Amino acid sequence: MVEQDTIRLLRECDAGIKMGVSSIEDVVEYAGDDLRKLLTDCRAEHDKLDREIQQLLDKYNDDGKEPNVMAKSMSWIKTNVMLSLNESDATIADLMTDGCNMGVKSLNKYLNKYEAADEVSKDIAKRLINLEEKLAVDIRQYL
Repeated sequence: MVEQDTIRLLRECDAGIKMGVSSIEDVVEYAGDDLRKLLTDCRAEHDKLDREIQQLLDKYNDDGKEPNVMAKSMSWIKTNVMLSLNESDATIADLMTDGCNMGVKSLNKYLNKYEAADEVSKDIAKRLINLEEKLAVDIRQYL
């Protein structure tokens, strides 16, 4: 049970990071210099966590998980529609705040669901949650 919950939690973290990175990539080119720096720094932190997750998934001979196709598609559509209407840092901050909040909610749900996961995996999930919460706070000034 511990191993299964560990793998499942790592998969959800993997999908969450991929979704977060994809969202950052969708908006970063439209961001002003200061917001772009925040997004780029956050992306770098996502990449660090992703490397840790991939090492652990490799240990379990698991390929990880891709984000839900429908969620990713809807996010892409919403981002492009909103940016076509108003290409501003405020729009980007609004989109990213929504994404961070959804990520925090999902990751907390999985952290609770896979309570038998090992402490290393739980720590990674908590660090990812903290990263998402920090970005949401850091970009409030742009709302």
